[in-house]
Amino acid sequence: MRDPQAESLLAYIDASPSPFHAVANTKEQLKAADFTELDESDEWKLEAGGAYYVERSGGSIIAFRLPEIHKEVKFHIVGAHTDSPCFKMKPNAATSVGNYHQWGAETYGGLLKNSWLDRDLHLSGRLTLIINGEMVTKLVSLDSYQFRIPQLAIHLDDNREALKLNAQQHLMPIFGLDKEQDLLQIILDEHKIKATSTEVAAFDLFLHDSQKSAFGGLNDEFIYAPRLDNLAMCHASLEALIKSKPHSAVSMAALFDHEEVGSVSDRGACSSFLPAILERISLSLKGEREAYLAALSRSYLLSADMAHAVHPNYAERHDKDHHPLINHGPVIKHNANQRYATNSETAAYFNLLCQESGIMVQEFVSRNDCPCGSTIGPSVASKLGIKTVDVGNPMLSMHSIREMAGSKDHAKMICVFEEFFCK
Repeated sequence: MRDPQAESLLAYIDASPSPFHAVANTKEQLKAADFTELDESDEWKLEAGGAYYVERSGGSIIAFRLPEIHKEVKFHIVGAHTDSPCFKMKPNAATSVGNYHQWGAETYGGLLKNSWLDRDLHLSGRLTLIINGEMVTKLVSLDSYQFRIPQLAIHLDDNREALKLNAQQHLMPIFGLDKEQDLLQIILDEHKIKATSTEVAAFDLFLHDSQKSAFGGLNDEFIYAPRLDNLAMCHASLEALIKSKPHSAVSMAALFDHEEVGSVSDRGACSSFLPAILERISLSLKGEREAYLAALSRSYLLSADMAHAVHPNYAERHDKDHHPLINHGPVIKHNANQRYATNSETAAYFNLLCQESGIMVQEFVSRNDCPCGSTIGPSVASKLGIKTVDVGNPMLSMHSIREMAGSKDHAKMICVFEEFFCK
């Protein structure tokens, strides 16, 4: 029997082809669960036991539930990110080569370039139009058309054993032939937006896999999907927050854009977004800034980002004593050089959460001769001083157009997050 929480995850991913769609999708689920939307530009009047959310710039969202009774302010935060490595369309269309209609695209984040070759691609994101002197933003997803980045035939490749792709030269998508059609106008018409392409002032459009997410393996033990890194952790934190009840801490899911490119933006984890929300909540509950500063010392952040499972074909690329296995539970991520924010205290805290949830926990450390990725954890921990542990579910094909994880791990992480929100 397929795990219903894994099924819910796959539906969430398919409905979230861009960070903007992920936030819009998250908002719909929060509204259905009776969370109230807040605007950063308004004065807030928060009520004990209330559930709220606020978005910033369309790509990041923070949702939280207040305690009904509190003696001292503290925050229990699960942090994740809404963005994934992909191709982002450049502002101006490139000139065609031969009779191909192409448009230049930037590489966004550390994507596995070869995984994008010979895939059927869709285009999604947002348009910002200027109509009668007013700016209007529209979410769009061009699902009726498929595009492609074709691979060079093996007969024309001088170096067949070592694929080397130049992002500028070899990865320009093909949209059509001959007559150069107005792609922006096609998008407007598809969405019945009454405007012309000349009224599109700017856009954030991304290529993404057109294939739906799916279960795999002999016993549906795997899930195959785009953007598992890191929509899986966004969904897990959202599910746990919605299920949680008011407790002694402020329970919070903070989902940030731009993690894959360093988090330095108006809505990234390095921005003022999270500190501003935490301070406003503290002032609402206690009415003084000192309460906010004190609350940070009592708070915890679970920086939730997918982790590396041991790869059976490249087992030597993993530390021999730290081999996370798919469907064996959450992973605590360690790095002596602080690429992850985990320390002995916070690792023990997450271990305790897992013990109390009846969930086994695993450990990941990179080999000394292998590079290590990073997360929002160090960024937030260094900015706010919150005790932080980096965790995630094990997966394969990280940063591929289509990734692979365990169908049983997702429910386990949700269970641990629920335990965290009940503390």
